[in-house]
Amino acid sequence: MTDTLDPIELQTALEAVQHAGVPGLFAEVRDHDQTWCGAAGVADVATGRPVTAEMRHRVGSISKAFTAAAVLQQAENGDIALDTPIAHYLPHLVPGERGAAITVRMLINHTSGLADYLPHAYPSLAAFPAVAKTTPKSLDDHRFTRFHPTELIELGVSAPPAGTPGGTPGVYSNTNYLLLCQLLESITGTSAEKCITRNVIDRAGLRDTELPTGPYIEGPHSLHYESWFGMIDPPRDYSVFDMSWVGPAASLISTVADLNRYFALLLAGEIISPSSLAQMQHTVPVISFEGKQIEYGLGLHRVEVPGRGTFWGHDGSAWGSGAISLISADGTRQASIAVNLQRWNRLDSSGRPQPHPIDTALRTLTHLALGHEQTSGKSRG
Repeated sequence: MTDTLDPIELQTALEAVQHAGVPGLFAEVRDHDQTWCGAAGVADVATGRPVTAEMRHRVGSISKAFTAAAVLQQAENGDIALDTPIAHYLPHLVPGERGAAITVRMLINHTSGLADYLPHAYPSLAAFPAVAKTTPKSLDDHRFTRFHPTELIELGVSAPPAGTPGGTPGVYSNTNYLLLCQLLESITGTSAEKCITRNVIDRAGLRDTELPTGPYIEGPHSLHYESWFGMIDPPRDYSVFDMSWVGPAASLISTVADLNRYFALLLAGEIISPSSLAQMQHTVPVISFEGKQIEYGLGLHRVEVPGRGTFWGHDGSAWGSGAISLISADGTRQASIAVNLQRWNRLDSSGRPQPHPIDTALRTLTHLALGHEQTSGKSRG
């Protein structure tokens, strides 16, 4: 266990991920009053433009920790009751017995049993992760497609259920969080993006964080290289992409510094009340997109790190970009890491991702950043 930051060790571990095959990555690590920032590799493989630790980046499902906080704020105001059925608020979106059985809390912790809509919106995801016979064509076809959230929700609600309402383990589903965004709009009378921006992003003072309404990343940023399990070779840039396919469920643009600031304030009770935070940290087993069981609360993962104890946070990915942000339960150690390559693993004959040197290098970096030098399994998602 390390109690202070070692810049040389951290930079060496960062560069090892780049040497393993990621074009570029960057990170910020905090330990008490110490802060280390580092970067390795390039933001653009064609020009050699380097990545920097201050770059803005699509952080995928880390967005869910922001959306969940906005919902909990409305619960504190008395405008939403977590254990009230979603049909009470949005009967037209989840009708009948399912709407009466699925509560707001079940949406936040992924125990609603609602299937994810993504395989239906993107046909190339239909067999994920067994995608050996599919192509990434739908990614290109939909680069500028503007989806309406209610049509995506309808795809998820009409799909075969992934489980029973309230049953565990839950199944991770973006349908849940698009419904929460519609709930926020219904309650506040404004868009979910504006509600989350005003009540969460601005409240936390995150000057480089936003929920985009168009396909572009404003300000300094890396290109986002998608490999699609080796079927896009060389990996293609998808930094320009209309994120309406996930909306505030996974469209957040941020920096590693802003992510660390947000989770520090969240665990300090500055974003939601201590009682709401306690509910946020009550976890249930949930099956991730990769088929692994994670401990999931109300928009937060719980991660146990050998020798360091409990960490809270979230990870996420979009096309070509990935990020993770974790903070120790006592708030003294934090790490946020961003990479500009996704789905680097090749597939075996059964369509399952094979191990890749990037996996080991990234795991080593993550655990070193969290203050523990030995590696341990951690899923990406």
